[in-house]
Amino acid sequence: MHVTTSAIERRTRNPEPIIGEMIGETLRFAYDTFVANRMRFLLTALGIAIGTASLVLVVTIGLTGKQYVLNLIQGIGTNLIYASYEGGGQRITATALDELTVEDVSAVREQVPSVVAASPFVVLNDRISVGNGKEQDILILGVFPEYRQVRNLVLLAGRFLDTADFVGHNKVGVITEKLAVKLFRTPDNALGQAIKVGGLSFTVIGVFKERVETFGQSEVEENTMAIPYSVSRFFLPSNTVRQIYFSVGSPDDVMAATAQIKQVLQSRHRPESVYDVENLTQLVSLADKTANILTTVLLLIAAVVLLVSGIGIMNIMLATVSARVHEIGIRKAVGATKREIRLQFLSEAVLISLIGGVVGIVIGISIPFSVRFFTAFRIPISGLCAIIAIVVSSLVGIIFGTVPAIRASQLDPVESLRYE
Repeated sequence: MHVTTSAIERRTRNPEPIIGEMIGETLRFAYDTFVANRMRFLLTALGIAIGTASLVLVVTIGLTGKQYVLNLIQGIGTNLIYASYEGGGQRITATALDELTVEDVSAVREQVPSVVAASPFVVLNDRISVGNGKEQDILILGVFPEYRQVRNLVLLAGRFLDTADFVGHNKVGVITEKLAVKLFRTPDNALGQAIKVGGLSFTVIGVFKERVETFGQSEVEENTMAIPYSVSRFFLPSNTVRQIYFSVGSPDDVMAATAQIKQVLQSRHRPESVYDVENLTQLVSLADKTANILTTVLLLIAAVVLLVSGIGIMNIMLATVSARVHEIGIRKAVGATKREIRLQFLSEAVLISLIGGVVGIVIGISIPFSVRFFTAFRIPISGLCAIIAIVVSSLVGIIFGTVPAIRASQLDPVESLRYE
């Protein structure tokens, strides 16, 4: 690259150019240099692009992981609290377990105002005929009508159990989607069909599914039918329940309600009995910590990529300084100051970084955005992440371009003009 005649004349007339003219001239020099060494600079910018894209994708992965786990937990139940009997409470004179009962549900509803819905459940197992002489194992849950609310279930066909079913001891049930398809081909076909359990015929009034896939880790299995708890008592020797679900009105009430529910249950049972009252807040906190650790590790990997790219920029700029010693001498001869020389080479390094950064941001955003066209899952994209990425890429150019810029500014003009 050569210093233009107009630039020399301006510098001769005015050795201290105004800031705007100096910056404009520096940017022109940087652009001309980039064009003249296009392939070498583009390959260097490629490293920055990869590092920046990695940075954007890492943050996107972290946000997606957090959002997915949060949606999964929220889909299990709205502001859910669950209580169960852990052990203890047995005495030499009374060997019966001190388990939870339906009366505990009523007591908690009366003493904990923030609880808006509650349902116990009991578990029964049976085998039903599926035709052609075959039988199918089925899980029966005895629940309250509020079970759908506390477990945030999705109704696919028909209706769910209601208060009339509970009070009237109606022999009705709602079945899972998979069981409906297995027995009756479609959820709509299942409505009105009869399923015989324990010698009693239950009419299917609805088909449901869990809002999120729990992969068999909840009480709802693939072949499950929920019936009114009042009817399930026909098959039970006592009024004890396996577990009780509670739902509070606001997420802010979850922690306080958890402590209050535990206090109520303990006060109604033997002092040595142990009851586990938990909520999903711990899972949210654990998921958040896990996602943060994963994001931090991936960010360190992206930082290493950017570091390697920055070293590449420094090497290219040092080679550029060596190749342009004569040009630097001419610029100094016509009045260019050390500051202007430093600014010139810094601007070239930043230009390389910015080009790589912009390309990396486009790649990093386009990949998660394109997923929306192939799946129903929407990956969150952070605009702040793009801003941070462009700032980081600029800093890489400044940091790793400083050494070559200082070296260029310290060259002796006389020796530079002699350099061949």
